[in-house]
Amino acid sequence: MQIGSSIGIGATSHGFFSRERDTRHMISVALLAEDAAGMQRDYWYEAVRAAGDFPDVASIGRKAAERTLARLGARKLGTRQCPVLFTPPVARSLIGHFLSAVSGGALYRRASFLLDHLGQRVFPSFVQIAERPHLRRGHGSSAFDAEGVATRDSDLIRDGILERYILGSYSARKLGMTSTGNAGGVHNVVLTPGEHDFDALVARMGTGLVVTELMGQGVSLITGDYSRGASGFWVENGRIAHPVEEITIASNLRDMFAAIEAVGRDVDPRSHLLTGSILIGRMTVAGS
Repeated sequence: MQIGSSIGIGATSHGFFSRERDTRHMISVALLAEDAAGMQRDYWYEAVRAAGDFPDVASIGRKAAERTLARLGARKLGTRQCPVLFTPPVARSLIGHFLSAVSGGALYRRASFLLDHLGQRVFPSFVQIAERPHLRRGHGSSAFDAEGVATRDSDLIRDGILERYILGSYSARKLGMTSTGNAGGVHNVVLTPGEHDFDALVARMGTGLVVTELMGQGVSLITGDYSRGASGFWVENGRIAHPVEEITIASNLRDMFAAIEAVGRDVDPRSHLLTGSILIGRMTVAGS
């Protein structure tokens, strides 16, 4: 269990002065399980701003146990191309890669595969991504950024098109633009959920891979090349068939973003990046 409380005070030579107080609470459980085929481990956690928002603590342990037991008997896969469904905790990383690629530091260093993409289509037309800094009890909620610039609701992606970059005052000056109130990072980025829950997305996928864990750092923001170790579950005929491990998934982020077929309504609220499951139409899965 982790409990934290902090007070942030900001002041600038331009006369800005303000303070914010926040609280954070987290409980996590990690478990091991073993059968004749070997040992597996998994975990679960809950993170909230207000302690009263915690679910029943016993449910956290049950979720960790269910996830751990589900991994027993994991198999490898042969190399193939197939649809890939990222569950919400790992789908957040895809949104994180997008945010990094449109952040001022990467752009003025010309180290982003999305350089000069302002006003261009990056995602399918149904994808909407917005920053919502003032969500009640949001993990990234803030009235001002690290430089005292007021935060505000705004679109990052509208109908699949990149509407703006993520800028503090320094990166904005380097690019000849103005600050977007993002010195120090983003504040509650929301990928608009779709109509399907997780089970419906699995059924829609038909045959493919569900990814529940990612490993390694094989992502290049300069080229967009993507290659990471993964584990999860193999799906056949719209139903989970068996767990899988020791595989690699690969593609290019530009192609992955364009190939998003659906976003789930199973939004994970435990982060300032709020997304449901993300279904990508085709990736390379490398195994044995």
